[in-house]
Parts: sequence; structure tokens; C-alpha cells
Amino acid sequence: MMFSGKSGAVKLSIIVVVSLIALKVAVGAITGSLSVLAQAIDSFLDLFAVVITFMAIRVAARPADEEHPFGHGKAENIAAIVQAVLIFLAGGSIIYSAVRRIQTDAALEMTEAGIAVMAVSIVASIFLSRYLLRVSRQEDSMALEANAHNIAADVYSAAAVFVGLLVVRFTGLSIIDSILAGLVAIYIFKVAFDVLKNSFGGLVDVKLPEDEENIIRSAVTEHFGREVVDFHALRTRKAGSQRYIDLHLVMPKSTSLEKAHDMCDHLEEDIENRFPSTDVTIHVEPCDENCDWCSFTCDSRKR
Repeated sequence: MMFSGKSGAVKLSIIVVVSLIALKVAVGAITGSLSVLAQAIDSFLDLFAVVITFMAIRVAARPADEEHPFGHGKAENIAAIVQAVLIFLAGGSIIYSAVRRIQTDAALEMTEAGIAVMAVSIVASIFLSRYLLRVSRQEDSMALEANAHNIAADVYSAAAVFVGLLVVRFTGLSIIDSILAGLVAIYIFKVAFDVLKNSFGGLVDVKLPEDEENIIRSAVTEHFGREVVDFHALRTRKAGSQRYIDLHLVMPKSTSLEKAHDMCDHLEEDIENRFPSTDVTIHVEPCDENCDWCSFTCDSRKR
């Protein structure tokens, strides 16, 4: 498919966003609607964000090298943070313009055109955001997910503008346009904060979600009582779509080096099958021969 995968999704985003920008700028200029122009500004920043996402995805896809032994996955986190900043700027610009509109008390014209373009924007943004979100989950792309949330924010803001223009059309109260523009900006601030919070965690090496760590634990504990005595020092982190996992595995002292190596290979493969794009490091330790709490049957216990 032409728009499949990360790159295809970004190309589709560019086509849709550029088309919406052209529509909103033209209709905003014709009607004088601040909320429509605010939407155009938001869409323009979406375009900038899409370009950043495209660049980040290309960088993150590069394999590990001598200078970057852990790969380039954090490029996606950086791109997501840049997008969050752009969303904050969009919200501030909308609030400033709303205040200026109230001060000048300018009237709106041809609100029907604004209503029509907002309807088109809502439909296009719904389909695009859902598609981007689905691809981001398939590809485990944080930058693409941030982009999907950006577009989803347009759905709600465009819906608010749509309703506002309907109210202006039937009541003649132009101030409604400015009030709704301000409300849209507040919502945009919330979206920006959520994107910033989620993406910043990857830069400071926040651990994987608890449900993912529980899956890792279960992959190890299923071998308790047979080949493995215990494990500890589980550490996890994520950079872009790449997960990094390391842990200490406790095995009986009598275990041969070959068997310990085979067990590590098995666990690494098992965990990597459950989480694609994962790097697993296991440190093997001998047990301390404290049999009081251990249920493992080995030569020490038999003695």
C-alpha cells in the first residue's frame, strides 16, 4: 500500500494537512473568522510537526553504530517533545488573537463558508488521526503517536469552531467566535502537556509500564523450580520503539556454563518474541546455597 508503514502514514499526513491549511486560510480570510484562522495556524504547526516526525523516524530507523551503540531511537522522543512545544505555541497564538478580536469587535462575514470548511476538517482529521494511531501502535512509534494526538486535537477544536460559527450564524453574536477560540486553546494546552509528559519519560529512562514488566517477570518465573532459582535487579527502559531490558538471573551453583548460556539464550528469545525491537542483557549469578526459602531441587538440597 502507498500509505502503509511509518513513512506512508507521514506522507498521507502531509497531503491531508496541506489541503486543510489551504482551505482554512482561504475561508478564514473571506469570513474574517478568528477561530477559522486559529485552526489554520494549528494546522500549519501540524504540518511542521509532521515534517519533524518524518525526519525523526528516518533517524530512529538507523541501526546502532560505533558512536551510538544503543541506536537512535530517542530521536522519536525528541520529535514528540518538539511537537508538544509547537502545540503550546499554537494555543498561545489563539488566545492572543482571541483577545485582540474582542478588543476590535470585528464582525464575521459568510459564516456558511466557515461552517463548511470546519465540517470537512472534522471528517478528514477523524480519519487521519485514527489511521495514524493505528500505525503508531503497529510500529510502536512515539513520534507517530504524538502526531496522531495532534491531529485528534484538531477534531475537537474544529468541532468547537463549527458549533460557534453556527451560533454566530443564527444569533449574530460575533464574540462567541472569540470565546470558543479561547476554549479551543485551553484544550490544546492540555494535549500539549500530555504529549510532553509521555515523550519526556523516554529521555530520562523511565521504566516500562507495569503490565510489560509483569510479562517479563512471568517469562522468567515460569522456569522457577526447574532451571532457575530466582532473579532480581530487573531494569527496563525505552528509546523510541526500542526496549532495553537487563536482569540478574540466579541459578544453582552446579549448573554448567553451557546450560547457563542456553537458559539465557532461551529467555532472551522468549522476551524478544513477546516484545519486538527489544535488547535483553542477562547477568548470571550462582545461588548462595540458602535452601530455607528455595524450592529448587539440586545437589546441595539432596545432601
